[in-house]
Amino acid sequence: MTEFRLPSLGADMEVATLREWFVKPGDKIKKGDIVAAVETDKGIIDIEIFEPGTIERILVQPDEKVPVGTVLATFCGEAEEKTEKAKAAKHKVERDEQAVATAREVASATMPGAAIPATKVRKRISPAARQRARELGLDPEAIRGTGPGGAVTLEDVMSSAGPAAPAETATHRVETAETGMRRAIAAAMARSKQEIPHYYLSTSIDFTRAQSWLEARNAARPLPERMVYAVLLLKAVARALAKTPELNGFFADGAAQLHGDVHIGVAISLRSGGLVVPALRDVRDKTLNELMPAFADLVNRARLGHLRGSELQGATITVTSLGEQGVETVFPIIYPPQLAIVGFGAIVERIRPVDGQPALRRIINASLAADHRASDGHRGGIFLAEIERLLQEPEKL
Repeated sequence: MTEFRLPSLGADMEVATLREWFVKPGDKIKKGDIVAAVETDKGIIDIEIFEPGTIERILVQPDEKVPVGTVLATFCGEAEEKTEKAKAAKHKVERDEQAVATAREVASATMPGAAIPATKVRKRISPAARQRARELGLDPEAIRGTGPGGAVTLEDVMSSAGPAAPAETATHRVETAETGMRRAIAAAMARSKQEIPHYYLSTSIDFTRAQSWLEARNAARPLPERMVYAVLLLKAVARALAKTPELNGFFADGAAQLHGDVHIGVAISLRSGGLVVPALRDVRDKTLNELMPAFADLVNRARLGHLRGSELQGATITVTSLGEQGVETVFPIIYPPQLAIVGFGAIVERIRPVDGQPALRRIINASLAADHRASDGHRGGIFLAEIERLLQEPEKL
Protein backbone atom coordinates (compact mmCIF):
# COMPACT_ATOMS: atom_id res chain seq x y z
CA MET A 1 0.00 0.00 0.00
CA THR A 2 1.33 3.44 -0.94
CA GLU A 3 0.88 6.49 1.28
CA PHE A 4 -0.32 9.82 -0.07
CA ARG A 5 1.07 12.52 2.24
CA LEU A 6 0.41 16.23 2.61
CA PRO A 7 3.22 17.89 0.62
CA SER A 8 5.08 21.01 1.64
CA LEU A 9 3.80 23.86 -0.53
CA GLY A 10 6.47 26.35 0.45
CA ALA A 11 9.33 26.90 2.85
CA ASP A 12 6.98 28.66 5.27
CA MET A 13 4.28 25.99 5.34
CA GLU A 14 3.89 23.82 8.43
CA VAL A 15 0.19 22.85 8.50
CA ALA A 16 -2.85 22.83 6.24
CA THR A 17 -6.57 22.12 6.52
CA LEU A 18 -8.02 19.51 4.22
CA ARG A 19 -11.09 21.07 2.64
CA GLU A 20 -12.35 18.66 -0.02
CA TRP A 21 -11.73 15.24 -1.56
CA PHE A 22 -12.30 14.78 -5.29
CA VAL A 23 -11.86 11.01 -5.08
CA LYS A 24 -13.28 8.22 -2.95
CA PRO A 25 -12.14 4.67 -2.10
CA GLY A 26 -12.16 2.52 -5.22
CA ASP A 27 -11.55 5.40 -7.66
CA LYS A 28 -8.88 4.92 -10.31
CA ILE A 29 -6.25 7.66 -10.42
CA LYS A 30 -3.55 8.56 -12.89
CA LYS A 31 -0.41 10.68 -12.67
CA GLY A 32 -1.26 14.38 -12.37
CA ASP A 33 -4.85 13.91 -11.20
CA ILE A 34 -6.13 16.45 -8.67
CA VAL A 35 -7.36 14.40 -5.73
CA ALA A 36 -7.89 16.92 -2.92
CA ALA A 37 -8.00 20.60 -1.99
CA VAL A 38 -6.23 21.92 1.10
CA GLU A 39 -6.29 25.37 2.65
CA THR A 40 -3.06 27.05 3.67
CA ASP A 41 -2.20 30.62 4.51
CA LYS A 42 -1.83 31.11 0.75
CA GLY A 43 -5.42 30.06 0.06
CA ILE A 44 -7.02 26.86 -1.20
CA ILE A 45 -4.65 24.72 -3.24
CA ASP A 46 -5.45 21.74 -5.46
CA ILE A 47 -3.22 18.75 -4.62
CA GLU A 48 -2.08 16.36 -7.34
CA ILE A 49 -0.97 12.76 -7.15
CA PHE A 50 2.02 11.52 -9.11
CA GLU A 51 1.53 7.77 -9.28
CA PRO A 52 -1.30 5.84 -10.94
CA GLY A 53 -3.37 3.36 -9.02
CA THR A 54 -6.57 2.96 -7.02
CA ILE A 55 -7.62 4.87 -3.88
CA GLU A 56 -7.90 2.47 -0.94
CA ARG A 57 -8.60 4.51 2.22
CA ILE A 58 -9.26 8.16 3.09
CA LEU A 59 -7.54 8.90 6.40
CA VAL A 60 -8.11 12.64 6.88
CA GLN A 61 -11.59 14.10 6.66
CA PRO A 62 -12.62 17.57 5.41
CA ASP A 63 -11.94 20.44 7.85
CA GLU A 64 -9.20 18.50 9.67
CA LYS A 65 -5.99 20.50 10.22
CA VAL A 66 -2.84 18.41 9.90
CA PRO A 67 0.93 19.03 9.66
CA VAL A 68 3.04 18.63 6.52
CA GLY A 69 3.88 14.97 5.95
CA THR A 70 0.63 13.58 7.37
CA VAL A 71 -0.71 10.56 5.48
CA LEU A 72 -3.94 11.79 3.90
CA ALA A 73 -4.89 8.57 2.14
CA THR A 74 -3.53 5.25 0.95
CA PHE A 75 -3.70 3.89 -2.55
CA CYS A 76 -2.70 0.76 -4.40
CA GLY A 77 -0.14 1.50 -7.09
CA GLU A 78 -0.18 -0.19 -10.50
CA ALA A 79 2.55 -2.68 -9.52
CA GLU A 80 0.70 -3.53 -6.34
CA GLU A 81 -2.52 -3.94 -8.29
CA LYS A 82 -0.90 -6.51 -10.57
CA THR A 83 0.25 -8.47 -7.54
CA GLU A 84 -3.20 -8.32 -6.02
CA LYS A 85 -4.78 -9.50 -9.26
CA ALA A 86 -2.44 -12.48 -9.38
CA LYS A 87 -3.34 -13.40 -5.79
CA ALA A 88 -7.04 -13.02 -6.55
CA ALA A 89 -7.01 -15.27 -9.62
CA LYS A 90 -8.39 -18.20 -7.60
CA HIS A 91 -11.44 -16.09 -6.73
CA LYS A 92 -12.35 -15.51 -10.38
CA VAL A 93 -15.64 -17.35 -10.07
CA GLU A 94 -16.79 -15.12 -7.22
CA ARG A 95 -15.79 -12.02 -9.12
CA ASP A 96 -17.64 -13.15 -12.22
CA GLU A 97 -20.77 -13.88 -10.23
CA GLN A 98 -20.60 -10.44 -8.65
CA ALA A 99 -20.10 -8.86 -12.05
CA VAL A 100 -23.17 -10.63 -13.42
CA ALA A 101 -25.24 -9.52 -10.43
CA THR A 102 -24.08 -5.95 -10.86
CA ALA A 103 -24.83 -6.04 -14.57
CA ARG A 104 -28.38 -7.26 -13.86
CA GLU A 105 -28.90 -4.42 -11.39
CA VAL A 106 -27.66 -1.86 -13.89
CA ALA A 107 -29.77 -3.36 -16.68
CA SER A 108 -32.88 -3.24 -14.52
CA ALA A 109 -32.29 0.40 -13.63
CA THR A 110 -31.25 1.76 -17.01
CA MET A 111 -33.72 2.73 -19.71
CA PRO A 112 -32.92 1.52 -23.24
CA GLY A 113 -31.13 4.18 -25.23
CA ALA A 114 -30.36 6.27 -22.15
CA ALA A 115 -27.38 8.56 -22.66
CA ILE A 116 -24.22 7.94 -20.69
CA PRO A 117 -23.71 10.88 -18.34
CA ALA A 118 -20.73 13.09 -19.13
CA THR A 119 -17.82 13.30 -16.74
CA LYS A 120 -18.57 15.93 -14.13
CA VAL A 121 -16.34 19.00 -14.29
CA ARG A 122 -15.79 20.76 -10.98
CA LYS A 123 -17.09 24.30 -11.05
CA ARG A 124 -14.59 27.05 -10.37
CA ILE A 125 -15.12 28.85 -7.07
CA SER A 126 -12.99 31.35 -5.18
CA PRO A 127 -11.53 30.24 -1.80
CA ALA A 128 -13.69 32.69 0.17
CA ALA A 129 -16.80 31.60 -1.72
CA ARG A 130 -16.03 27.91 -1.16
CA GLN A 131 -15.76 28.46 2.59
CA ARG A 132 -18.94 30.53 2.79
CA ALA A 133 -20.91 27.99 0.77
CA ARG A 134 -19.79 25.27 3.19
CA GLU A 135 -20.84 27.41 6.18
CA LEU A 136 -24.29 27.96 4.68
CA GLY A 137 -24.75 24.36 3.56
CA LEU A 138 -24.94 25.31 -0.13
CA ASP A 139 -23.82 23.20 -3.08
CA PRO A 140 -21.44 25.30 -5.24
CA GLU A 141 -22.49 23.29 -8.31
CA ALA A 142 -26.00 24.68 -7.95
CA ILE A 143 -24.88 28.32 -7.76
CA ARG A 144 -24.68 30.41 -10.90
CA GLY A 145 -21.21 31.95 -11.17
CA THR A 146 -20.69 35.48 -12.47
CA GLY A 147 -16.90 35.60 -12.15
CA PRO A 148 -14.30 35.03 -14.90
CA GLY A 149 -15.04 31.82 -16.78
CA GLY A 150 -18.27 31.32 -14.82
CA ALA A 151 -16.45 31.13 -11.48
CA VAL A 152 -18.58 31.33 -8.34
CA THR A 153 -17.68 34.41 -6.30
CA LEU A 154 -18.43 35.28 -2.69
CA GLU A 155 -21.16 37.64 -3.90
CA ASP A 156 -22.76 34.79 -5.89
CA VAL A 157 -22.89 32.62 -2.76
CA MET A 158 -24.44 35.40 -0.67
CA SER A 159 -27.00 36.14 -3.37
CA SER A 160 -27.92 32.46 -3.59
CA ALA A 161 -28.28 32.23 0.20
CA GLY A 162 -30.74 35.10 0.31
CA PRO A 163 -31.12 37.99 2.77
CA ALA A 164 -31.19 35.72 5.83
CA ALA A 165 -27.49 34.85 5.56
CA PRO A 166 -25.29 36.97 7.86
CA ALA A 167 -22.67 38.86 5.87
CA GLU A 168 -20.41 39.43 8.87
CA THR A 169 -19.18 35.86 8.98
CA ALA A 170 -18.10 35.90 5.33
CA THR A 171 -16.31 39.21 5.75
CA HIS A 172 -14.61 37.94 8.88
CA ARG A 173 -13.58 34.80 7.01
CA VAL A 174 -11.91 36.80 4.24
CA GLU A 175 -10.16 39.03 6.76
CA THR A 176 -8.96 35.99 8.71
CA ALA A 177 -7.59 34.34 5.55
CA GLU A 178 -5.83 37.57 4.58
CA THR A 179 -4.35 37.92 8.08
CA GLY A 180 -3.05 34.36 7.91
CA MET A 181 -1.46 35.00 4.54
CA ARG A 182 0.14 38.22 5.80
CA ARG A 183 1.61 36.34 8.76
CA ALA A 184 3.00 33.62 6.50
CA ILE A 185 4.56 36.20 4.18
CA ALA A 186 6.03 38.09 7.12
CA ALA A 187 7.48 34.90 8.61
CA ALA A 188 9.10 33.90 5.32
CA MET A 189 10.54 37.37 4.73
CA ALA A 190 11.84 37.65 8.31
CA ARG A 191 13.58 34.31 7.89
CA SER A 192 15.01 35.48 4.56
CA LYS A 193 16.47 38.69 6.00
CA GLN A 194 17.90 36.89 9.02
CA GLU A 195 19.44 33.93 7.20
CA ILE A 196 20.35 35.17 3.72
CA PRO A 197 23.16 37.71 3.16
CA HIS A 198 21.49 39.88 0.52
CA TYR A 199 23.15 42.21 -1.90
CA TYR A 200 21.17 44.64 -4.05
CA LEU A 201 21.66 46.10 -7.53
CA SER A 202 19.48 48.34 -9.66
CA THR A 203 19.64 49.66 -13.19
CA SER A 204 17.51 51.61 -15.66
CA ILE A 205 16.73 49.84 -18.93
CA ASP A 206 15.71 51.56 -22.15
CA PHE A 207 12.47 49.73 -22.96
CA THR A 208 11.53 51.90 -25.96
CA ARG A 209 12.36 49.39 -28.68
CA ALA A 210 10.80 46.46 -26.82
CA GLN A 211 7.54 48.31 -26.21
CA SER A 212 7.35 49.60 -29.77
CA TRP A 213 7.90 46.10 -31.11
CA LEU A 214 5.23 44.74 -28.78
CA GLU A 215 2.70 47.42 -29.79
CA ALA A 216 3.28 46.72 -33.50
CA ARG A 217 2.96 42.98 -32.93
CA ASN A 218 -0.26 43.32 -30.96
CA ALA A 219 -1.82 45.70 -33.49
CA ALA A 220 -1.61 42.96 -36.12
CA ARG A 221 -3.20 40.28 -33.91
CA PRO A 222 -6.70 39.64 -32.55
CA LEU A 223 -7.27 40.53 -28.92
CA PRO A 224 -6.99 36.95 -27.53
CA GLU A 225 -3.51 36.59 -29.08
CA ARG A 226 -2.06 39.86 -27.81
CA MET A 227 0.83 39.84 -25.39
CA VAL A 228 1.56 41.83 -22.24
CA TYR A 229 5.04 43.23 -21.71
CA ALA A 230 5.52 41.15 -18.56
CA VAL A 231 6.07 38.13 -20.80
CA LEU A 232 9.05 39.86 -22.45
CA LEU A 233 10.53 40.51 -19.01
CA LEU A 234 10.10 36.90 -17.91
CA LYS A 235 11.72 35.55 -21.06
CA ALA A 236 14.62 38.03 -20.82
CA VAL A 237 15.26 36.98 -17.19
CA ALA A 238 15.20 33.30 -18.13
CA ARG A 239 17.63 33.73 -20.99
CA ALA A 240 19.97 36.02 -19.03
CA LEU A 241 20.46 33.24 -16.47
CA ALA A 242 22.42 31.30 -19.09
CA LYS A 243 25.26 33.79 -18.48
CA THR A 244 24.93 33.75 -14.69
CA PRO A 245 23.65 30.30 -13.68
CA GLU A 246 24.70 30.90 -10.07
CA LEU A 247 21.54 32.99 -9.64
CA ASN A 248 19.24 30.11 -10.60
CA GLY A 249 18.60 27.51 -7.92
CA PHE A 250 18.50 27.03 -4.16
CA PHE A 251 20.69 27.27 -1.09
CA ALA A 252 20.29 24.09 0.94
CA ASP A 253 22.45 21.86 3.14
CA GLY A 254 25.05 24.59 3.42
CA ALA A 255 25.68 25.01 -0.31
CA ALA A 256 24.22 26.54 -3.46
CA GLN A 257 22.43 23.98 -5.60
CA LEU A 258 22.15 25.29 -9.15
CA HIS A 259 19.30 24.24 -11.41
CA GLY A 260 19.55 23.52 -15.13
CA ASP A 261 15.95 24.46 -15.90
CA VAL A 262 14.40 27.87 -15.31
CA HIS A 263 11.14 27.81 -13.36
CA ILE A 264 10.20 31.41 -12.55
CA GLY A 265 8.11 32.17 -9.48
CA VAL A 266 5.65 34.87 -10.51
CA ALA A 267 4.52 37.14 -7.66
CA ILE A 268 0.74 37.55 -8.11
CA SER A 269 -1.37 39.88 -5.97
CA LEU A 270 -4.77 38.49 -5.00
CA ARG A 271 -7.96 40.52 -5.20
CA SER A 272 -8.83 39.52 -1.64
CA GLY A 273 -5.41 40.70 -0.41
CA GLY A 274 -2.00 39.09 -0.06
CA LEU A 275 -0.03 37.37 -2.76
CA VAL A 276 1.09 33.99 -3.99
CA VAL A 277 4.19 33.01 -5.96
CA PRO A 278 3.41 30.03 -8.21
CA ALA A 279 6.02 28.69 -10.61
CA LEU A 280 5.84 29.22 -14.37
CA ARG A 281 7.84 26.24 -15.56
CA ASP A 282 10.48 25.91 -18.28
CA VAL A 283 10.35 29.59 -19.20
CA ARG A 284 13.63 29.52 -21.12
CA ASP A 285 12.39 26.71 -23.36
CA LYS A 286 9.04 28.27 -24.23
CA THR A 287 8.43 30.66 -27.11
CA LEU A 288 6.72 33.98 -26.44
CA ASN A 289 3.58 32.58 -28.07
CA GLU A 290 3.64 29.69 -25.60
CA LEU A 291 4.50 31.83 -22.59
CA MET A 292 1.61 34.27 -22.94
CA PRO A 293 -1.26 31.77 -22.51
CA ALA A 294 0.66 29.91 -19.80
CA PHE A 295 1.23 33.17 -17.90
CA ALA A 296 -2.39 34.30 -18.31
CA ASP A 297 -3.70 30.94 -17.15
CA LEU A 298 -1.46 30.94 -14.08
CA VAL A 299 -2.55 34.44 -13.03
CA ASN A 300 -6.22 33.67 -13.62
CA ARG A 301 -6.17 30.41 -11.63
CA ALA A 302 -4.18 32.04 -8.81
CA ARG A 303 -6.85 34.72 -8.40
CA LEU A 304 -9.66 32.16 -8.61
CA GLY A 305 -8.02 29.99 -5.98
CA HIS A 306 -7.26 27.05 -8.28
CA LEU A 307 -3.52 26.66 -8.11
CA ARG A 308 -2.01 23.19 -8.03
CA GLY A 309 0.30 22.07 -5.27
CA SER A 310 3.10 21.42 -7.77
CA GLU A 311 2.93 25.07 -8.86
CA LEU A 312 3.86 26.26 -5.37
CA GLN A 313 7.03 24.19 -5.40
CA GLY A 314 10.20 24.24 -7.45
CA ALA A 315 10.54 27.89 -8.55
CA THR A 316 14.26 28.51 -9.15
CA ILE A 317 14.08 32.33 -9.16
CA THR A 318 11.28 34.86 -8.58
CA VAL A 319 10.17 37.89 -10.59
CA THR A 320 8.00 40.60 -9.04
CA SER A 321 6.60 43.74 -10.61
CA LEU A 322 4.78 46.72 -9.16
CA GLY A 323 4.65 48.64 -12.40
CA GLU A 324 0.85 48.57 -12.52
CA GLN A 325 0.82 50.44 -9.20
CA GLY A 326 3.11 53.14 -10.60
CA VAL A 327 6.10 52.12 -8.47
CA GLU A 328 9.32 52.97 -10.28
CA THR A 329 11.82 50.92 -8.26
CA VAL A 330 11.31 47.66 -6.35
CA PHE A 331 13.70 46.45 -3.63
CA PRO A 332 12.64 42.81 -3.27
CA ILE A 333 13.53 40.23 -0.62
CA ILE A 334 14.67 36.75 -1.64
CA TYR A 335 12.09 34.00 -1.23
CA PRO A 336 13.94 31.17 0.55
CA PRO A 337 15.52 28.85 -0.39
CA GLN A 338 15.97 30.57 -3.77
CA LEU A 339 19.18 32.41 -4.65
CA ALA A 340 17.75 35.56 -6.24
CA ILE A 341 14.70 37.68 -7.01
CA VAL A 342 14.25 40.26 -9.78
CA GLY A 343 12.01 43.32 -9.46
CA PHE A 344 10.61 45.53 -12.23
CA GLY A 345 9.00 48.94 -11.83
CA ALA A 346 6.70 51.02 -13.99
CA ILE A 347 7.54 52.12 -17.54
CA VAL A 348 8.19 55.86 -17.36
CA GLU A 349 9.20 58.50 -19.91
CA ARG A 350 12.61 60.11 -19.44
CA ILE A 351 14.91 62.31 -21.52
CA ARG A 352 17.99 60.29 -22.46
CA PRO A 353 20.83 60.97 -24.92
CA VAL A 354 20.54 59.10 -28.25
CA ASP A 355 23.35 59.61 -30.76
CA GLY A 356 24.47 62.66 -28.80
CA GLN A 357 21.03 64.29 -28.84
CA PRO A 358 18.35 64.38 -26.08
CA ALA A 359 15.41 62.08 -26.82
CA LEU A 360 12.26 60.99 -25.03
CA ARG A 361 12.64 57.31 -24.09
CA ARG A 362 10.57 54.74 -22.23
CA ILE A 363 12.52 53.51 -19.22
CA ILE A 364 11.92 50.59 -16.87
CA ASN A 365 13.91 49.98 -13.70
CA ALA A 366 15.19 46.47 -12.98
CA SER A 367 16.50 45.50 -9.56
CA LEU A 368 18.16 42.37 -8.25
CA ALA A 369 18.41 40.94 -4.74
CA ALA A 370 20.75 37.96 -4.62
CA ASP A 371 22.39 35.61 -2.12
CA HIS A 372 26.02 36.62 -1.49
CA ARG A 373 26.86 33.00 -0.62
CA ALA A 374 26.25 32.00 -4.25
CA SER A 375 27.23 35.10 -6.28
CA ASP A 376 28.50 38.65 -5.96
CA GLY A 377 27.78 42.12 -7.26
CA HIS A 378 30.01 41.69 -10.31
CA ARG A 379 28.05 38.64 -11.48
CA GLY A 380 24.77 40.31 -10.61
CA GLY A 381 25.76 43.29 -12.74
CA ILE A 382 26.47 40.99 -15.69
CA PHE A 383 23.01 39.48 -15.24
CA LEU A 384 21.21 42.85 -15.32
CA ALA A 385 23.27 44.00 -18.30
CA GLU A 386 22.31 40.83 -20.17
CA ILE A 387 18.61 41.47 -19.49
CA GLU A 388 18.98 44.94 -20.97
CA ARG A 389 20.83 43.60 -24.03
CA LEU A 390 18.15 40.98 -24.67
CA LEU A 391 15.35 43.55 -24.43
CA GLN A 392 16.95 45.61 -27.19
CA GLU A 393 16.20 42.70 -29.56
CA PRO A 394 12.70 41.59 -28.50
CA GLU A 395 12.06 39.81 -31.78
CA LYS A 396 14.81 37.34 -30.87
CA LEU A 397 13.35 36.44 -27.49
